Amino acid sequence: QVQIMESGGGSVQAGGSLRLSCEASGSKFRTYSMGWFRQVSGKGREGVAAIDNDGKTTYADSVKGRFSISGEDTKNLVYLQMDSLKPEDTAMYYCVAGPYSPVTLLRRASPDDPFEYWGQGTQVTVSS
Repeated sequence: QVQIMESGGGSVQAGGSLRLSCEASGSKFRTYSMGWFRQVSGKGREGVAAIDNDGKTTYADSVKGRFSISGEDTKNLVYLQMDSLKPEDTAMYYCVAGPYSPVTLLRRASPDDPFEYWGQGTQVTVSS
């Protein structure tokens, strides 16, 4: 059984930084890629960044150069460092683990996929 739990969301002014953390429990995690998605109420999900257990990463164009994803395999932790935040980064951020490459995970992940595991989300609010 894999469980996903996010933390680190909050409110910040434009230009500021936040770091999100995601902890995954369960033996399956060690072979899964993990990623971050975000969603604004009433709009579709957007893949933000993903990483595999070899440290390969991929990012959405909208966050390249501003966000950085990293992991600590020994502690089953994944981080999303978010710098130079903009008001349009405001969203609920979800952590997800899945048996795909980072690119595939970012492109196709869905809570309806029975092979993926999603957290409950953490809110990020960026004010102008």
